[in-house]
Amino acid sequence: MMNKERPTAGTLLRHWRQQRRLSQMALALEAGISQRHLSCLEAGRAMPSRAMVLHLTEQLRVPLRERNAILVAAGFAPFFHERSWQALELSAARQAMERILQGHNPHPALAVDRHWNLISANKAVFALLSGLSGSLMQPPVNVLRLSLAPNGLAPRILNFTEWRAHLLARLTHEVQTSADAVLLRLLEELKTYPIPPQARGTRAPPLEEATIAVPLRLAGAEGPLSFLSTTTVFGTAVDVTLAEVTIETFFPADDMTAIAMARLTETLQ
Repeated sequence: MMNKERPTAGTLLRHWRQQRRLSQMALALEAGISQRHLSCLEAGRAMPSRAMVLHLTEQLRVPLRERNAILVAAGFAPFFHERSWQALELSAARQAMERILQGHNPHPALAVDRHWNLISANKAVFALLSGLSGSLMQPPVNVLRLSLAPNGLAPRILNFTEWRAHLLARLTHEVQTSADAVLLRLLEELKTYPIPPQARGTRAPPLEEATIAVPLRLAGAEGPLSFLSTTTVFGTAVDVTLAEVTIETFFPADDMTAIAMARLTETLQ
């Protein structure tokens, strides 16, 4: 059986233009080139230069990993380095990440890769995960599965419907932005998870009301815990691996949660 032909640079550029829902005219105006030239590039009647590939993919906000793929399709070497997270060159980034995570104690903070697999977490996270075991806790630990699976945190989440809607909306946006097949499969999997008993019959607020700050409310031994989360990425990253790391930090939404987390983390060494 014959192998499928690999996509050309022009085909990939057209894919990402359509992914961003831009017309040829709109992209040409943004990039400062003629629509005719862009049309020739997409159709393969002209080959883009290395600089043009980098310029167009920047305008299209193409993820770094996919920018490398377009460069290779155009006959050029990858521009953005891709190293193991444990590589010596990323030691400074790893140290910075760990300082952020550990400095956020006694409140939860964790780092995940592009597929939401856990890279590292502080002890406050493990305090909240106490009692969980089984396959969900075996590496690679997927944070979204851990949140929404019935044998994960789902039974403990007091505002499960709202939190689930928030996570699915965020993952849907990432799928649309990255066109990542692994994230798409994860999204479809998460949608099949059953709703825990405490959340049945409840409705999430309209998405536009929940996008500013969606709390995570968990049942705890010392009473309900309430958190607000923020997301941090490495700015101006030119390494594929580094660009795909996200740090999630959770702040106490009330004094009771702050006091409870201080007590919980004191019990962990």
